[in-house]
Amino acid sequence: MKRVMLVFGTRPEAIKMCPLVKEFQKHPSDFQTIVCVTGQHREMLDQVLNIFNVKPDYDLNIMKQGQDLTDITSRVLTGMRDIFKEIKPDVVLVHGDTTTSTAAALAAFYQQIPVGHVEAGLRTHNIYSPWPEEMNRQITGRISTYNFSPTPLSESNLKKESAQGDIYVTGNTVIDALHLVVDKLQNDEKLANEQINILAKSGYDISRLADGRKLVLITGHRRENFGEGFINIVNAIKDLTQKYPDVDFVYPMHLNPNVRKPIHEIFGEDLSNLGNMFFIEPLQYLEFVYLMNHSTLVLTDSGGIQEEAPGLGKPVLVMRDTTERPEALDSGTVHLVGTNRKLIVDEVSTLLEDKSAYEKMSKAVNPYGDGKACKRIVEILHNNL
Repeated sequence: MKRVMLVFGTRPEAIKMCPLVKEFQKHPSDFQTIVCVTGQHREMLDQVLNIFNVKPDYDLNIMKQGQDLTDITSRVLTGMRDIFKEIKPDVVLVHGDTTTSTAAALAAFYQQIPVGHVEAGLRTHNIYSPWPEEMNRQITGRISTYNFSPTPLSESNLKKESAQGDIYVTGNTVIDALHLVVDKLQNDEKLANEQINILAKSGYDISRLADGRKLVLITGHRRENFGEGFINIVNAIKDLTQKYPDVDFVYPMHLNPNVRKPIHEIFGEDLSNLGNMFFIEPLQYLEFVYLMNHSTLVLTDSGGIQEEAPGLGKPVLVMRDTTERPEALDSGTVHLVGTNRKLIVDEVSTLLEDKSAYEKMSKAVNPYGDGKACKRIVEILHNNL
């Protein structure tokens, strides 16, 4: 039996790694599955763990008020060093582009433990966009023995960089997670009603959509957009709410004050009664997927949503100047709008008004997989360890 340790610390990582945890747990005679979380996102991480019923074996709980990237990196490095000395896993799996992933991979390297990189090979080739994620991916890629690429393009990126480890195209585990959750919501009426009630308590009554009213779902929290870029985004949202009074705009706000301050400056201190604009508190994964599934389109600067929303047939407008997911651009499921106020308004307007433009995006094939990525990863490690 081989010891497999999965390490993650943020909500996006947890969404994409929990289905993999569950898949390994289906093979107890082959694998001892060990889960370590760092707590880089504390509350949001715990929410996802509860949804998938994953109980960590180790929790570094690194979250401290006012910490920076150096603090996070050093705490993960030292915390993982002590755990690796105790457990001595046969392979350590990390995900994507977070500081947790890179620091855990480096700690494993220092102990000469093989690293498997889930969602490997995504690139913008601009080390400051997204920051620090682009460099995190590159560093983790150099350390990894096993690179699990979601698409042929990400595989090609690694080959061009002469990656040291083996490369496998598996699809993206986020589609596995999405299928699991959507299946739960569609087959459990009580669970679906719970999401409706949670959304109502959060400040949005989804019954408003019963007469065919459209919904634009918005998320935004990227560091590189803070400041002028984020002010442009919020002003564009305000322009859209005034231009389309018959469309609802729903924005689950990130907790970061760099997100909330510009919103209050532009929309006012009281966000409770803004007509068709609904600023609500952050949502757990279940209710977010439920809301996304009922949206018309998604306006975001998130990476994972670029993969998830097309899986539900939802066009995505990305408020970033670059994306490490160009497959979505090529397939037509995603358009880049940056933080240009006019461009954001124009692109959203096109999708709300032009039926053919909307259908072209919503019916494009999602390039990120078929929901079987976790099975492929488990099989690869079974054959190689």
